[in-house]
Amino acid sequence: MELELSYDRLGGRLCAIGDVRITHGKWGGRPQALGPWPLQYDMMGHRLRWIGDLHIGYGRWGNRPRTFGTWDVDCGWSTIPRRVGPYVVGRHGFSGKVRTIGPLAISYDMLGSRPRRIELPKGHDVLPDDLGCVLFLVLHLQAERARGAAAAS
Repeated sequence: MELELSYDRLGGRLCAIGDVRITHGKWGGRPQALGPWPLQYDMMGHRLRWIGDLHIGYGRWGNRPRTFGTWDVDCGWSTIPRRVGPYVVGRHGFSGKVRTIGPLAISYDMLGSRPRRIELPKGHDVLPDDLGCVLFLVLHLQAERARGAAAAS
């Protein structure tokens, strides 16, 4: 089964993962909620710190997540995780874009810039909550890295 990723009218903000809505601030800022789970950021508003009751702990220098709830996060030298708890995050060799998260396969739009679909493993009709939160975290970190790269150029 496939889940569609929906974006706003301008195509810049992720608004839904399948049936799970992602709500944004009044003026279109950062996401404020992932379905029923509120999202909280640090005091400066830069780093995502909580998805519902799951805390995201960052490393000493603050830009790489180290924990997600009770799970360890392995980022290596990148800000995009290689593993979140039991879920391995697979990336495309040259572009570094996330292609798999555990059993999920991610496909991108025709230009390869935005994730468009999530393919669930056979026999699964629903995205499990824990895997949905990991999916959102990884896509959020990837989007933040892309925003930072665009601002730097």
